[in-house]
Amino acid sequence: MTTINHHIIDRGDGAAVELFQAHPIGSGEPAGAILFVHGNQEGQLTGARELVDRGTLSTFAVAMNVTAAAVSQPGFGASDGPCDFCGPNTQDAIIAALNALKNQPSIDPERIVLYGHSRGAVAAGMVAARYNGLRAVILSSGVYDLNAFHMDCADGLRIAIETEAGQSAQAFRERSALFHADKITTETLLLHGRHDDRAPVAQAEAFSVALENSGGKVVLKVLECGHRLPAKTLKGVVEPFLKEMLSAEQVIH
Repeated sequence: MTTINHHIIDRGDGAAVELFQAHPIGSGEPAGAILFVHGNQEGQLTGARELVDRGTLSTFAVAMNVTAAAVSQPGFGASDGPCDFCGPNTQDAIIAALNALKNQPSIDPERIVLYGHSRGAVAAGMVAARYNGLRAVILSSGVYDLNAFHMDCADGLRIAIETEAGQSAQAFRERSALFHADKITTETLLLHGRHDDRAPVAQAEAFSVALENSGGKVVLKVLECGHRLPAKTLKGVVEPFLKEMLSAEQVIH
């Protein structure tokens, strides 16, 4: 059993950021936490509530005996907009959520994992380059060189990128973790579908190489699927990684 809490926190500039948390009932000593960052949601803009309604937070909280949380990106859910396609405001919202988790007495600040999917992986990859202290990061079905992706993506995505982020070299760089791989020191698990028709698997492959070349610890798992990764397949890959990363025995004090 879990309890679900809903919070509105400050991004740091007065803007509201929505955060949901699931806590296992009866937990004692401070435990780890996992923060999910949602994807594009096909224009529904429900934000983090999607992971509450699907039962994702409760499932992970119970299975891992940790706090499972989800943050709404700017313009999604109850988080103040506008959307900036994984840019600085989105990254700052995620960082605010991480800080909120880190400051809770029920959470071990050294055992926090960031998990971004699709659009969320774009932003989470950049946060990993900016934020110190993450235990690990999981990025699934993401894009890590936005300029290269923008040139060949579907019209709807191209319009969203141009509308929310613009087309300047700076805008693309602020949203492309590939070019910040040397700043990512946390352990990274990259998940990608070999047949992804939205985000080419070459994006994950190039990012994996960049992380390795920078001395980072990275594992790339290419799965036989498309953009949406099957739950059964993910269970066998993600759960063992999370159990290792969130274990108190893995943290050196």
